[in-house]
Amino acid sequence: MDDRATSAYSANAPTAVLDAPDHGLCPSNTALNQTQILSFFCGAGGLDLGFTEAGFDVVFAADYARAAVETHNTNAGKPVARLLDLSAASAREVQKLVEAERPGAMPRGVIGGPPCQGFSRANTQRSKADPRNDLAKHYAKMISELADVYPLDFFVFENVPELLAIENISILRSLKGTLSRKFQIFTACLNAADFGVAQTRQRVFIVGLRKRVGHPQKFAFPAPTANIHATVEDAIAGLPDPTFFHRSLTPELIPFHPNHWTMQPRSPRFGPDLVTSGRSLIRLAWHKPSRTVAYGHREIHVHPNGMRRLSIYEAMLLQGFPPTYRLSGNLSEQVTQISNAVPPPVAFAIASALIAQIYTNANMLASTDD
Repeated sequence: MDDRATSAYSANAPTAVLDAPDHGLCPSNTALNQTQILSFFCGAGGLDLGFTEAGFDVVFAADYARAAVETHNTNAGKPVARLLDLSAASAREVQKLVEAERPGAMPRGVIGGPPCQGFSRANTQRSKADPRNDLAKHYAKMISELADVYPLDFFVFENVPELLAIENISILRSLKGTLSRKFQIFTACLNAADFGVAQTRQRVFIVGLRKRVGHPQKFAFPAPTANIHATVEDAIAGLPDPTFFHRSLTPELIPFHPNHWTMQPRSPRFGPDLVTSGRSLIRLAWHKPSRTVAYGHREIHVHPNGMRRLSIYEAMLLQGFPPTYRLSGNLSEQVTQISNAVPPPVAFAIASALIAQIYTNANMLASTDD
């Protein structure tokens, strides 16, 4: 047996268990007693899934995309997520919504990854003035305000590594300035491939621990769990051919998995001899991790056989989602959800680190000091 981390986030998809919302990824930490958290910009629910499987209870999730909310609720098996304009929502509004959904809820953490297109290297027109950057600033402000409403112990903020670039230093300083009013800040860039995901994906994680008078906080990000990186072959080899899109196609007509579909290849460059060309035709290699799953609508990576692009389902497996997961929405909406998702194994590792480092200390469950 090699040193590659074995994970219940396996890509070996069964064909007869697709209706079960219980993914059984990892045993929950029952000692945590389902500490409640809030999730913003929840998207397809990758961050939420990892935290749930680590033992947290997501009592409220929100996103501005209807298809993402449907995906989240379908897989959670309950209406946890709701449609919400997070660019305008206030902490008090969120408190009212949480109370309506879960009376008496007392969240101890906040997780989320605001849209990153304003920072992303893939956005060749990125600018510090991009209005999408304001969502990150609003999320930071929301966290700070929620710390006055709830006894928050921590937050998690995920984004692209370009957030750390010199051209974004003023934005990063602003975010940290807002967040550090209530929290001790810790920052790291993690690669999903180090946590058993068959994909090279660098993302920045900012973790904040609630400041406590006389008790300086410390946090160590999780160490890699995979000494040998999983490959594309590990994740998607052996799957049947996907269904090609046609106008009357519905999820019910796709035999293997409702997301195992892709567009009919039309370029004459598709074929066994296809060579990677620019951003629009990137052919993956069987024996390497995938390139970062972050697609434009015509930039879905090419399958290693060179004959077609990946199916949405294959991209989902390369992100580390369990084979029973389902994405809702049209092709464009599914591409956006899978591109923006946090790989669940990475989320699980961060959640587990939080449990080990703050919830094993009984003092952390006492009343919070400002």
